[in-house]
Amino acid sequence: MGHSAAVWDSKLALETTKDWNGIEQIVLRNPQGSSARVSLHGGQVISWRNERGEELLFTSSKGILKPPKAMRGGIPICFPQFGNCDSLEQHGFARNKIWAVDDDPPPLPSNDSLGKSFVDLLLKPSDEDLKFWPHSFEFRLRVSLGTDGNLTLISRVRNVNGKPFSFSFAYHSHFSVSDISEVRVEGLETMDYFDNLCKRERFTEQGDAITFESEIDRVYLSSPNCIAVLDHERKRTYVLRKEGLPDVVVWNPWEKKSKAMADFGDDEYKQMLCVDGAAIEKPITLKPGEEWTGRLEIAVVPSSFCSEDL
Repeated sequence: MGHSAAVWDSKLALETTKDWNGIEQIVLRNPQGSSARVSLHGGQVISWRNERGEELLFTSSKGILKPPKAMRGGIPICFPQFGNCDSLEQHGFARNKIWAVDDDPPPLPSNDSLGKSFVDLLLKPSDEDLKFWPHSFEFRLRVSLGTDGNLTLISRVRNVNGKPFSFSFAYHSHFSVSDISEVRVEGLETMDYFDNLCKRERFTEQGDAITFESEIDRVYLSSPNCIAVLDHERKRTYVLRKEGLPDVVVWNPWEKKSKAMADFGDDEYKQMLCVDGAAIEKPITLKPGEEWTGRLEIAVVPSSFCSEDL
């Protein structure tokens, strides 16, 4: 955990609490009143509020809040796979594990800590994990909140194994929106994508922006490093800037699938949209001793902003 002492009182910047299951949560704050809450269950950001106290992330009112079940909403970490394949659980095991606070992480560039409230977390495989995915790794996650209210997640995965391994990854970010029919995503026009509703068939995006009238489950490939999610009713735009994450997942379950999910309200699809920085099409391969870094920074700006500003 860290802070920039010259900017504000560290005692106000960080707070450790426990949820009703006794699992630790770290609350990050900035001087303007923004906050982020990170659970050690899954290393998951479960809340991000602006300086007016408005919640920016969606979490389901029907979410099952008991380990090992991952919470529906926030920003789950999908590792070492995204989706459902092999012998691993859906979206991998990282989001279902209890992470540790990393008090002495390898350093990051100074601009990733200066003027920010942050926490460093660490996940290593258990003996049980190694039975299903026999690769030794160290996964370090830094979650930081800037004085500008921006939320940044930096993942570093190191191979401490004697042989190479490959993985896929996503920050499965659930954004709170006013009405899904009033939302558009810019920055993915002309991109190829896999459509998971059509057996992962490959298509090319034809629209000037992505709008929503039905279920969507796509992986946009080799995407730009900056994507905008515009919420017209709230006059709010989420701007995602990513590094090491070539793909973007866009997901909304819509009405029929929402009703089929036990941990999701029947009408909650109207108030959420997932837009994920990810590495899916081409899995990341690490040789022994190698490290991969995937970074996502999310800002919220007034909706006069458009993709031409990206």
